[in-house]
Parts: sequence; C-alpha cells; structure tokens
Amino acid sequence: QVQLVESGGGLVEPGGSLRLSCAASGSIVSINAMGWYRQAPGKERELVAVIPSGGSTNYADTVKGRFTISRDNARNTVYLQMNSLKPEDTAVYYCYFHVVAGKPSRYLEVWGQGTLVTVSS
Repeated sequence: QVQLVESGGGLVEPGGSLRLSCAASGSIVSINAMGWYRQAPGKERELVAVIPSGGSTNYADTVKGRFTISRDNARNTVYLQMNSLKPEDTAVYYCYFHVVAGKPSRYLEVWGQGTLVTVSS
C-alpha cells in the first residue's frame, strides 16, 4: 500500500504564489515519476507538470515559466511552486506517483486526495 498526502492549497489573489506538497508513504521500492494534474469545474483532468526519475521535467504550455516542479527523493515528496497565479489556474490539484511497491513488487499508479487552489480577488 502506498498513500499520498497533499498540502498547500488555498485562496490566493491573482499574481500571488502558492506551494503544493505531496508526500508518499508505504512500502515503496522505487519512484519512477512524480507529477501534478488539475481539474477545473466542468473540465477534464489535465497534466500540469511531471518529473521523471531520470529525465527532464515537462510542463503544460499554460503553466510554463510560472510553475516549477521539484522532488525530494529522501522524503518521497514532490512540490509544485506556483507563481504569477491566474484565475484560470483555479482547480483541484492532484499529485501522482508512478512507483514500484509492495511484496511482491509491482508497478502502481497512486493519486493524492486533491487540494483546492482558488485564484480570485
């Protein structure tokens, strides 16, 4: 079993910043990739950013230059620093881990519970 706990959402004014965190716990053998997705009201879930274990980060065009994804391997934690926030960034943000976990080990896709980010004046 692998669990993800997110934190850091909230209400912020346009142009402001927030930092989301997502920590994983459980019988993790290795982490292949970590990422963030978001889902705005009435829209489908979309990729925001992903950071694989051995490759370069990837961002949605809508957040490039404003958001930064990073990871702390020692803490099994992924972060999303969000700057210059816009009202259209309002959504529930979900973290995502692709891991090898358990005994016997197997690949798992694990999602966080979601944290609401509201950008409004």
